[in-house]
Amino acid sequence: MLLDVQNLSKRFEAVTILDGVSLSLAIGESVALTGESGSGKSTLLHIIAGLEPADGGEVTVDGIALSTLKDAGRARLRRDDIGIVFQQFNLIPSLNIAQNLLFQARLAGRDANLSALAEQLGLSEHLSKYPEQLSGGQQQRVAIGRAIAARPKLVLADEPTGNLDETTGDAVFDLLLQSAKETGAGLLIVTHSERLASRSNRRLHLRQGRIQQ
Repeated sequence: MLLDVQNLSKRFEAVTILDGVSLSLAIGESVALTGESGSGKSTLLHIIAGLEPADGGEVTVDGIALSTLKDAGRARLRRDDIGIVFQQFNLIPSLNIAQNLLFQARLAGRDANLSALAEQLGLSEHLSKYPEQLSGGQQQRVAIGRAIAARPKLVLADEPTGNLDETTGDAVFDLLLQSAKETGAGLLIVTHSERLASRSNRRLHLRQGRIQQ
């Protein structure tokens, strides 16, 4: 099992965000996670990525329990094995688009086909530009490209098509699914789109801090 989440709990002050969440993800599998705003979807992804601590439970990625890792170990795991697509893009403003696309791949010491990736993302004409020169939708495509360029084992995508029109969103979703299939990566995608969720191998719904099949 690529990803195993067992009985995760998380509270902020007196509010329970996650209440005994368990889920699994196999190699090459795509799972869509849906739920209302504020249901804890983004928090769950951040805990799986090792960016936030859980109050209880365990996350295991490719056989490695996050609770056994210190900060440096979790950072290495994200660098080498996890591709993350954030809602806020988190591009590096001082790097051009080509450098942003290759950033994680170079950190992980892996080669990436920049030309092919840029063409798939519709960014070939923008490689010398900087993030501030692109639209929100274009920046989102850069963020997705950066996440998959390093061929990670696990891709976590938080509303990756939220800033895109339907046609571009479909193309980007196709790219995520294709990349996961070609590399054998697991894909956990948070989405509000019923249409896109139905295209994943499985769908889970998060409601009041609990997973509903």
